[in-house]
Amino acid sequence: VQLQASGGGFVQAGDSLRLTCAASVRTLDNYHMGWFRQAPGKEREFVAASTQDNHATVYADSVKGRFAISRDYGKNSMFLQMDSLTPEDTAVYYCAASSRAFSSPRLGVLADYQYNYWGQGTLVTVSS
Repeated sequence: VQLQASGGGFVQAGDSLRLTCAASVRTLDNYHMGWFRQAPGKEREFVAASTQDNHATVYADSVKGRFAISRDYGKNSMFLQMDSLTPEDTAVYYCAASSRAFSSPRLGVLADYQYNYWGQGTLVTVSS
């Protein structure tokens, strides 16, 4: 599976962006999908995920209420709507897919090592 993230850019604090992750497969329905980000000088961190089984959504506390992950069911795209952006959201954003089976999907999708496919990242810069 090849993933392509796009939609990053330079915005002002309070603005919105919508990231898109396009996959090389016909559908992403069989995968857990996630968004991660890495700010300069920091480790990669979990942002949001959508589980494969019932498409439950999970968010990092730092983005809860501001970001929304979604998919085109039966298709090969995933999205991250980001509202009320702050300078702390500045990072390279990566989309990822996992074909693994989790006993607890809502916990399994939190860890980056559980994902076996990664996109190349798209840069989001938020200016104050």
